[in-house]
Formats: sequence, C-alpha cells, structure tokens
Amino acid sequence: MNPELATKDTIEGHSPDLAGGPNADAVRQALTESHQRCLSYLRRRLGNVDDARDVMQSFMLRAIDRADALRDVNTVRGWLSRLLATTIVDHQRSAARRRQRETVMGPEFFDTGSASGAELEVAVCACLHQLLATVKPDYAEIIQRIDLNEEPRATVAADFGLSLATLTVRLHRARSALKKRLVEMCLTCPEHGFMDCGCDTARQSELLRAAASARG
Repeated sequence: MNPELATKDTIEGHSPDLAGGPNADAVRQALTESHQRCLSYLRRRLGNVDDARDVMQSFMLRAIDRADALRDVNTVRGWLSRLLATTIVDHQRSAARRRQRETVMGPEFFDTGSASGAELEVAVCACLHQLLATVKPDYAEIIQRIDLNEEPRATVAADFGLSLATLTVRLHRARSALKKRLVEMCLTCPEHGFMDCGCDTARQSELLRAAASARG
C-alpha cells in the first residue's frame, strides 16, 4: 500500500462520522487541506484570487451535482481532472465574453494541453491522496491502484484474491466512500474550519448543497 495513504494513526481503518469520534478532527483537517490544495492550484493557474474562488465554487457545485457518476467512471482521477479542466475553460470563455474583446481569442487562451494538463492532474492527485487517508485502508488501496495508478483490474483482483466481479463491487463501495468525502470537502470552509462556520464561504457552500439537492 502506498505510504502516503497511511497518515500516522488518524484513520485507524475506518471512516468516522464527522459529528464525533476520535478521528473526526483528523478527517476535518484532511478535508480542509484537500480543499486548500485545489484552491491553491487554481490561484496559480488563473493568477487571480477572485477567479480562483469563482472556479472553485463552480467546480464544487459540478462535483456535488454529478457525484453519483463515480459509480460508473473509469477512474476517479480522470473524472475529476476533466471536470476541473472543463470548469476552468468555461470560466475563461465566460470571462472572454464579458470583456467583449474585439480580437479573436487564440486557442492558447483555452489551452488544456500537456504542461497545464500535467499540472492539473498533479493537483487532482494531491487532493485525492488527502481524501483517501480518510477512508478504509482497503478502499484506499483499491482506488490508489485502479484510479490513480491505473493498474489492470485483473492484476489488482489477483493480488487481493478476489474475482473480477467481487473486485468491481468493492471498487464501487470504495468510490461511494470517497464520494462522501468529496462532497464533504466541497462543503469545507478552508478559512475557518469544516461546515460549522458562519462566514460567507460556508453560506455559499450551503447554497451549493441546496442547489445540488434541488437538481436531484
């Protein structure tokens, strides 16, 4: 198992509820840090704090709204990377329209090519590593190997002593656990803590959750 997934004894083999339990603070910290990692990447990528926050809000809403798709995607990393990349591009296109530029924007303005794409995947992987530390070690290892390392399922199943069908069931359960953490991360207030904050960021997160529920 990847040593990055075992952060001292904070998780102890289970995924606690955030309301309490000995590991609740560690989970809150991991969720906050994963949120901050993603926001920091967006600040570097966009060069503007306000734009980064706008994209982060849009990305979080899309992630919450489409989280059920995690049952069916090929890899979580690819799903999140595409979701974040399209959110960035949509933001750039919207900004270009608002500015009403007279000149036609070159394709490089909307580039998600190799260099920026690689950086985006690094940011997504860092975020996922943080979240994986909050789920059961067996689930974390399956997602690490299949969704991050992109190992063949047959190889992973053999190492676990499982049939492909059983591995698929376990992968679905692992992704469901990760989906819960992803949604919780999207509702995190990185400035003041986790979900129990009364600041504007927390209120916006609550609106995101309500909007996602309404869409459902």
